[in-house]
Amino acid sequence: MASQTVEATRTRDPHPRSTARGPHEDSPAVKWVMRVLVVAYLFFLVAWPTSLVAKNTFANGFQGISDALSDPDVVHALKLSAIVAVAAVLINLVFGVGMALLLVRFDFPGKRVLNALIDVPLSVSPVVVGLALVLVYNGRYGWFGPWLEDQGLQVVFAKPGMIMATAFVALPLVIREVVPVLEDMGDDQEQAARSLGANAWQTFWRITLPGIKWAIVYGVVLCLARSLGEFGAVKVVAGNVGGESTTAPMLVQQKYQNFQQETAYSVSFMLAFAAVLCLIVVALLRPKEGDKK
Repeated sequence: MASQTVEATRTRDPHPRSTARGPHEDSPAVKWVMRVLVVAYLFFLVAWPTSLVAKNTFANGFQGISDALSDPDVVHALKLSAIVAVAAVLINLVFGVGMALLLVRFDFPGKRVLNALIDVPLSVSPVVVGLALVLVYNGRYGWFGPWLEDQGLQVVFAKPGMIMATAFVALPLVIREVVPVLEDMGDDQEQAARSLGANAWQTFWRITLPGIKWAIVYGVVLCLARSLGEFGAVKVVAGNVGGESTTAPMLVQQKYQNFQQETAYSVSFMLAFAAVLCLIVVALLRPKEGDKK
């Protein structure tokens, strides 16, 4: 009996962990202080500035929105922003899902480097991105500019350059939404489908896509919201020619600097409303945890 007691003492954990919680861990005061700090942070950083834009937009009712939509420059800028954003989203949708599958399902030399390069758009200034595109595709001095100009193609100061700049800055959003879901899914079902004779497209369409569809939807919405509001990179490659290459964010700056604040507030509100509406739609469409199959 004594030997068993000694043996139990020896095998006992020398550093026992205490299960007792700190005196202030469950304190209601601490919880309320944390809540107040979070609410205050969001209020001063997001809610208050956004509400001031809305307040100035509707200071005279819907007159500001009506006047803005009757301005040809505003209509053109909104249409151009929509075209550029949709094109960038489609590009990032295809390449984003493809790159996510490449990173998760395959091993190859340089995989870590590629994974790191995907996050470059999040760390590099959009102005630098626009300047880099100008240096590569400018018709006179760019690397490919003279050849493209000989072919009658213009990238910089045209829609292709604006789409490329927007797609670049929004590239990681789809990938970083899809990669974690693919990792959680695993590839057991995909291997089973291939063992039963399904080809790569059938496996993707029937097995992989249903499992990552909500990650794709959320990534696309984030990409769309980011693309609609892109300013720095697009301004460098667009040239900011009124009525031709001016997007909605660029028009906001132009109108505000020209002391047309009412129009600037109205366009800003429309951009913010479009982004928030996209997020609300996704939140309503996304199934609850208990409804997921």
